Amino acid sequence: MSTKEKTLANLETNYKHKYDAYIERQKRKKQRLFRRLMLFSIVVLITFGSMAAYHFKQRSIQAEKAEQYEQLEGKLADLKKEEKNLNEEIKLLNNEEYVLEIARTNYFFSKKGELIFNLPDEEPSY
Repeated sequence: MSTKEKTLANLETNYKHKYDAYIERQKRKKQRLFRRLMLFSIVVLITFGSMAAYHFKQRSIQAEKAEQYEQLEGKLADLKKEEKNLNEEIKLLNNEEYVLEIARTNYFFSKKGELIFNLPDEEPSY
């Protein structure tokens, strides 16, 4: 087209003005639609991103709490065993014979006429 000149004359008619206005409205409508879609997609991406971040944060917190729960369960089991042992010890300490037996073994108390020999816990070397 560079060698040829335009041979068509631009007619200024009412139809042409209406058609040009229609085409311009369609362009603006497309632009607005594109802008709305871009804005909507940005909002959706931000919403999705924040929800994903919140989800992963909650998962990590839940994993920490589960680990802490397991540790506390183990500690509770140990404490229950210790409580059971201490209750048995209390029952035994209420028995006078048991207390006397402990006094004899740990503190070398003896009954009347009884002799106590302290032997080493080593094995003989035969």
